[in-house]
Amino acid sequence: MSDLIDEPAAAGNAPEFSVSEISGVVKRMIEGEFSHVRIRGEVGRVSRPASGHLYLDLKDDRAVLAAVIWKGVASRLQTRPEEGMEVVATGRLTTFPGQSRYQMVIEDIAPAGAGALMLMLEKRKQALAAEGLFDAGRKQPIPYLPEVIGVVTSPSGAVIRDILHRLRDRFPRHVLIWPVAVQGEKCAPEVAAAIAGFNRLEAGGAIPRPDVLIVARGGGSIEDLWGFNEEIVVRAVAASRIPVISAVGHETDTTLIDHAADQRAPTPTAAAELAVPVRADLMAHLAKLEARRLRNQAGLLENRRQRLRDLARALPRPADLVSQHSQRLDQLALRLPNALRAVSQAQRVRLARLKAGLRPQALSLLISHKDIYLKRLASGFEQVARTGVTRQRQRLDGLDRLRRTLGYRQTLARGYAVIRDQANNVITNVQTAGEAEMLEIEFQDGRIRLDGVRRKGKSDSGGQGSLF
Repeated sequence: MSDLIDEPAAAGNAPEFSVSEISGVVKRMIEGEFSHVRIRGEVGRVSRPASGHLYLDLKDDRAVLAAVIWKGVASRLQTRPEEGMEVVATGRLTTFPGQSRYQMVIEDIAPAGAGALMLMLEKRKQALAAEGLFDAGRKQPIPYLPEVIGVVTSPSGAVIRDILHRLRDRFPRHVLIWPVAVQGEKCAPEVAAAIAGFNRLEAGGAIPRPDVLIVARGGGSIEDLWGFNEEIVVRAVAASRIPVISAVGHETDTTLIDHAADQRAPTPTAAAELAVPVRADLMAHLAKLEARRLRNQAGLLENRRQRLRDLARALPRPADLVSQHSQRLDQLALRLPNALRAVSQAQRVRLARLKAGLRPQALSLLISHKDIYLKRLASGFEQVARTGVTRQRQRLDGLDRLRRTLGYRQTLARGYAVIRDQANNVITNVQTAGEAEMLEIEFQDGRIRLDGVRRKGKSDSGGQGSLF
């Protein structure tokens, strides 16, 4: 093989290789010489296809190296490569015969120092801020005295003990702990899942829903705290419907969830202090308010008493009001016996007068007078009635005579007759009599009928026509 490469032979004696054979030789040489390498460079183009693999370029000012991170390795990466990021990649070199190029298969990748991490952190912060996740207008107020507090942290560290101790000293509350990893590749997904899990709890359910959440962790390096800078955690905090207090690291440590949280605490202990007030202070404040209320009430009562005393001075004395009426009552009491005797004497006189009028002789005389008076009334009424009856009888006789005089029967007695047709209509002219089929003639003493007889007549100035 060394002769093949180093010493060119004559064209006629040189062996022939296929493309695949040459590609295989190159592949074995590169993989044998560079089976484990660490390369520092800037991340260029990054591609994330649906397969889950990551394709990227590592570059410096003079060259570009293609790289790939297989799906299984990509899912375990603590730091996701982003374009423009300075990284140190660990892996091996291999070839891709399909395109006659070599590439690096990355097995681990990390930022190249704190400067690169800070640069990536600033870039991510600007991107998330542009979406409005850090806006002050979307932050929720922290409840003054929550009933239930949810804590997202490691269950075995000193952080949770400090939080519980501080809550117990200030104002004991019901605390729910959601244990998570606070460092490493599991940190970000577990913290995001814990925040979302607390938000999914229903109010009034078997597990009480927290009124406020505390996301806490102790201090550490930027790499240790990096899980709280991941986008998944920031979005979970921003989307939380429960107010969130961020307490990650020491006072000088800053993570992206500090900007997304509704309140930032410099330490986990300070987060507990922000979550609840001091019970003793509340009791003292209530005692002050109670004392103030009692003082105000006492002052108000004293003002009302003084006002009542001032008004009482303008009123007459009760003894004066009663004495006048008492004196008048005494005067009336002295006059009462004489008044009673006078009334009694007047009633006796009236009774005697009435009694005198009830004697039998007086009653008989009264009855006699009344009887005479009634007889006079009856005699006058009889005479008036008799006169009225006579007058009405005379009037009726006159009317009857007038009736008989004006009646048509009296006219019949003087020689006249009434002629009617078959419909009992009175005939008054010759034409109507000639058209009638039957005539009835009424005389003084009766009626006759003329049926089926032709009647001729005429009406003229010379005389009266014949009916027969």
